[in-house]
Amino acid sequence: MITRFEELDWQATPIGELTLRRRTEPAVGQEIYEVKLGDEYLMSSLFTVAEEELSHLGLAAASGADLAVLVGGLGLGYTAVAALRDQRVGALTVIDRLGAVIGWHERKLLPVSAELVDDPRTSLVEDDFFAVMRSAPPAGSAGYSAILLDVDHSPRHQLDPTHADLYTAAGLRALDRHLADAGIFALWSDDPPDEDFMVELRSVFDDASAHIVDFDNAVTGGTSSNTVYVARSRGANA
Repeated sequence: MITRFEELDWQATPIGELTLRRRTEPAVGQEIYEVKLGDEYLMSSLFTVAEEELSHLGLAAASGADLAVLVGGLGLGYTAVAALRDQRVGALTVIDRLGAVIGWHERKLLPVSAELVDDPRTSLVEDDFFAVMRSAPPAGSAGYSAILLDVDHSPRHQLDPTHADLYTAAGLRALDRHLADAGIFALWSDDPPDEDFMVELRSVFDDASAHIVDFDNAVTGGTSSNTVYVARSRGANA
């Protein structure tokens, strides 16, 4: 019997106390999984539509077969698993700064963990995604077909202030070095489309757009929205 709240894991991390818990949600009559950082709610399995749309919209813009995909931010795993369900994906690398989160999936504590970790295309890497993007790609790297990012609340509201530089033109150019020619960068945001960020995005990438993703909110009885930005690399000769 599952109690109303069940703490599955608690760990101190460099960015605060991280908690994974499972609880029943009367509004939907099902158990859900939640992640908290200190007193702040980071994510819930009750709301996964936009996280999955990050993969769907990003990969819909990608061309070719045997796609190499990088996901920044593992979380509950829904973005990564949605990418794996695209049969064109030949390799999926997921970078997360918190080894605790990777450990949850390796221990198969979450609903999609088995699908994620049992797929031979998956590589889970403990690292700082933002530091990796600042660094030059490995020599001879062909680049990623798509980079899908879901770490911060939005370009304006970061979990860590050191992330802020990525959302500038200089930071986006650094990220672009890790993309293949015509590769796709897609970003999840909890905020409405941000015109100032769109200016930065369009200064570096082509075909930049902001997609509003609406989804039913069973708790409020209304509709909630997130944003997914999608942009295409101009390539090495841009």
